[in-house]
Amino acid sequence: MPEFPDLPVRAVLDDVSAALSEHGTAVLVAPPGTGKTTLVPLALAERGARVVVAEPRRLATRAAAERMAALLGEDVGQRVGYSVRGERRRGADTVVEVVTSGLLVRRLQSDPELAGVDVVVLDECHERHLDADLLLALLLDAREGLRPDLRILATSATVASGRAAELLGGAPVLEAKARTFPVRTTYLPPGRGERIESCVARGVRTALAEQDGDVLAFLPGAGEIRRVAGLLDGSDVDVLPLHGRLPHAQQDSALRIGKRRRVVLATAVAESSLTVPGVRAVVDSGLARVSRVDTRRGLSGLATVRVSAAVADQRGGRAGREAPGAVYRCWPEHEHSTLPAYPEPEIRTAELTRLALELACWGTPDGSALTWWDEPPAGPLAAGREVLRGLGALERSGAVTGRGRRMAELGLHPRLARALLDGRETAGTDITAEVVALLDNDALTTETDVVEALARLRRGTAGTDRWRREVRRLRSSVQPHAGTGDAAQVVALAHPERLARRRSAGSPVYLMASGTAVEVPGNSGLQDSEWLAIAVADRAPGSASGTVRLAAPADEALARDAAPALVTTSDEVGWTDGDVRAVRVERLGAITLAERPIREPDPAEVRRALLDGLRAEGLELLHWTDDARRLRQRLGFLRSALGDAWPATDDAALLATADQWLEPELSGARRRSDLRGIPAGSALRRLVPWAEAGRLDELAPDRVEVPSGSRIRVDYQDEQPVLPVKLQEVFGWRDVPRIADGRVPVVLHLLSPAGRAAAVTADLESFWRNGYPQVRADLRGRYPKHPWPEDPAAATPTRRTRRGTGPNG
Repeated sequence: MPEFPDLPVRAVLDDVSAALSEHGTAVLVAPPGTGKTTLVPLALAERGARVVVAEPRRLATRAAAERMAALLGEDVGQRVGYSVRGERRRGADTVVEVVTSGLLVRRLQSDPELAGVDVVVLDECHERHLDADLLLALLLDAREGLRPDLRILATSATVASGRAAELLGGAPVLEAKARTFPVRTTYLPPGRGERIESCVARGVRTALAEQDGDVLAFLPGAGEIRRVAGLLDGSDVDVLPLHGRLPHAQQDSALRIGKRRRVVLATAVAESSLTVPGVRAVVDSGLARVSRVDTRRGLSGLATVRVSAAVADQRGGRAGREAPGAVYRCWPEHEHSTLPAYPEPEIRTAELTRLALELACWGTPDGSALTWWDEPPAGPLAAGREVLRGLGALERSGAVTGRGRRMAELGLHPRLARALLDGRETAGTDITAEVVALLDNDALTTETDVVEALARLRRGTAGTDRWRREVRRLRSSVQPHAGTGDAAQVVALAHPERLARRRSAGSPVYLMASGTAVEVPGNSGLQDSEWLAIAVADRAPGSASGTVRLAAPADEALARDAAPALVTTSDEVGWTDGDVRAVRVERLGAITLAERPIREPDPAEVRRALLDGLRAEGLELLHWTDDARRLRQRLGFLRSALGDAWPATDDAALLATADQWLEPELSGARRRSDLRGIPAGSALRRLVPWAEAGRLDELAPDRVEVPSGSRIRVDYQDEQPVLPVKLQEVFGWRDVPRIADGRVPVVLHLLSPAGRAAAVTADLESFWRNGYPQVRADLRGRYPKHPWPEDPAAATPTRRTRRGTGPNG
């Protein structure tokens, strides 16, 4: 081995080797640029170990291998090699192999002993990618059982190493100090209405004017990188993109010093796993793209989120590696303190179907037998297992099936593996491999139409090498088969719940089988299709519907063929648009395919629908006579006066018990008009307590006889019963009548001869003595033919006038 470069990690190489020899595990904390990714594996190999380095990203995997090989003065594939899905460069002399975390999980599944491996280095474990967390859990399990001699080194760019050391059995923590230079921080928040791309471009121009050297700008994704590059077009510098979807040559260009000043526009790949030389200024958008799942709407994918404070520090630190530098942050200074301390672990937010399959293959479907950094959330993991059962990958018990193992071996998400295995038999092997390779790397295209995207990829435009390699790999992994060549068929097999039908003619809005509404962008040619097989859709925060990002035109026949498990037929009887609707409906998920009326619907379902109609529109749907309304009021009065032995008759109570007091009348009803024929009064009498039924008229009489002999109807509308009666008819009464077993006095509304209110009283004796004289004085002149005695309590009541009676009565 040659002399290693003079990097900070050299000071702890012997300590790392000793810690692994003594404890079997260790944690190395070293900032980016200290040499931990390259020098540590070479040093361990120099001491006789065969080393596998697990990287969270493909780009970092290849870059690390090439850097180590260069240090040895060799080509990649000799003593240092690398393996990513679909690409491998290693040989018989390889002693250090760099692999992606996901690929090492697959290797561990097929060989739990990791034969021939002495040390596994888990690089950048602080980034908490899902595959890396799973890999750590499986390695710990393998080490406890089959490989107690397997040594594990976890490396991290942050000082939050306590949990990693704990998981590794109290592993010693070693630290390499970086030689860093001061970094000046400037905040350049977006202006009012300014897009983040414009803000970053402004920050880049400021950095070029104020700082020497190259500029490294962090953006959330390839789309934003393209837009910022366009805004910087014409600048007297080399503008270079850097993200995992680029061809190797373009990635390598961004990682080399150029002849002119450079502006490197990078995603999160440049945060810690890669070294970009020559950087003196960093422009940070403050955003990152992470995996998110919206289980309620059936959407999953990448979401743009604010970075954590730890990530912002790592990004800014890139400016101080080689000399004093500057970082320009595209957010207000006062917002910096509100950033989360660390990134959210992917296992807490991602869709977990693939993880569920790996756990089933390992023999612990719920993951309970493993030691986790953070345990997978029970809900998303259960949802993932349910998806796998639908794909035929798991038994009901949770055990993996032969088909499930085959799907896992393909190295794809289980949905894409299902599309590959089943699609070749219908669409054909060639088109299936092409579509699956596109769906697994949908950032390759900006088209919305899968068919157009495939046409561009086939033409071999820039950036298609990786797609072509993956297509070849997928073709070779399954038996060749001719088919229809339909791209939509493959998309639908991968995401049957995203089959979608246009809501109405000419509308850009479609309803997915999952029940989520999505809209097709106006610049796509997909609006002419009634059906779509949607591959990618997302939803902006606060938006009621999603947006289609990638889809293929389809039709109903294809939808039925691709998703037979979603096709159901059911009799639906309900209250719809103001009446009972009974139809036999055929659906594909939430999408209605066909419906026809049911001639003889289930009577119980009709009854339920009628009750729903009553609850939706109110009791006025029934036939209410004046007597029925009065009965309801009388019953309500008795409940208020005598307690719970009498039924409640407010709307809420009557609707809640409608199935009881309306039962016989509902038996023959079929529609809204039948409700109008139900006499509410006779139905209400069923609520009267059986023991008290005979006393209803006694306790709450409909009418009360007054001294004149008239039978006057009692008004129960208000809280206290009222008897409206002409004053002359109650002469001789000394007290008001009392009802409800004498508990409640009736309030008298005493009327003039013309029927107008003259007085209100519940105490006749007091009224005769104090109120009547004034009433008599006010009214006897206006009504001279009516009696107005001075002593009404002793006078004769009457309903008539007295002929010849003078004004003094």
